Amino acid sequence: MAFHKFGIFLAPFHPVGQNPTLALEQDLALIGLLDELGYDIAWVGEHHSGGVEIIGSPEVFIAVAAERSRNIRLGASVSSLAFQHPLLLADRIVQLDHLTRGRVAISMGPVGMPADGFMMGARPAEQHNLMLQAVEVLVPLLRGETVNRASDGFTLRDASLQLAPFSPAGIEMVVAGQASPAAARTAGALDLGLLSLVATTPGGANALAPSWEIYERRATDNARVADRRHWSLGGPVHIAETRAQAFVEVKYGIKSWIEYFREVGDMRIVVEAATDVAEALVANGIAVIGSPADAIEQIRRLEEQSGGFGTFLQIAHNWANWDATQRSYDLFARQVIPAFGPGGV
Repeated sequence: MAFHKFGIFLAPFHPVGQNPTLALEQDLALIGLLDELGYDIAWVGEHHSGGVEIIGSPEVFIAVAAERSRNIRLGASVSSLAFQHPLLLADRIVQLDHLTRGRVAISMGPVGMPADGFMMGARPAEQHNLMLQAVEVLVPLLRGETVNRASDGFTLRDASLQLAPFSPAGIEMVVAGQASPAAARTAGALDLGLLSLVATTPGGANALAPSWEIYERRATDNARVADRRHWSLGGPVHIAETRAQAFVEVKYGIKSWIEYFREVGDMRIVVEAATDVAEALVANGIAVIGSPADAIEQIRRLEEQSGGFGTFLQIAHNWANWDATQRSYDLFARQVIPAFGPGGV
């Protein structure tokens, strides 16, 4: 059995109407719990609209989370690359790298919500090119190089960072995407990790093998070696001692989560005619709602569909209340993760 690392992708998702201050405190408490349970990494998303995914600066959140944890790696998933100067972002990331003693990572991807890009004035067709231009200079800056570049959104003249990364190995950098091949092309060409956020959706699952083929080909074209250990796959999970109990627990918040994606995120995760969205998510292979054995089965399915990967990320969703959510992560750490470690069965 392949050895994997495990973590979460924290968007986060908090229904409108909850106290946002307490919601953010709960997110910080979750990082502390995952650190105690031995999870490897927590990615923190960036969003600016919708009122549900309420972390606008993953760097600021990580600075606080680092003080409340000891070992877990903390990833800033930055989606506003197209709208800020890459030198300033690189400066913040390398400073955070020192403050966390080398625990920081950065994920680069497209704008998370349509309204984010709209408010910042960039048309969807422009955002990818602007993001790519930023990535192409952010990477060498974070690797300690001097950069000269003029683009549509910024200019760099003999630009370099004041600080080298904390670790000689440098800062972990990945490109995040959904089912589009763009992330695989960029990551492969620049020797970066790849993060496939919707690996369990039908579209995302079907794109896994083609994405790796693109990644591997672009890596070879640029005299680099593709390594599946640097590929992370994400999918939602909620487990309990029994499958029946898990379905009871997710009734707390799963409906509002689905409605958010339909009405704000412009994504139809399950058909609107579905009478039980939890049953539909499981039937389509999108989510694990069940027992530890169901989670193990899902990860093994992803191994087969992808051909192999390095890290499995639970998409943090708050489908269940806080007590049940904590039990799910605890149960996953105690009964699922060991099945994929050395000597796992």
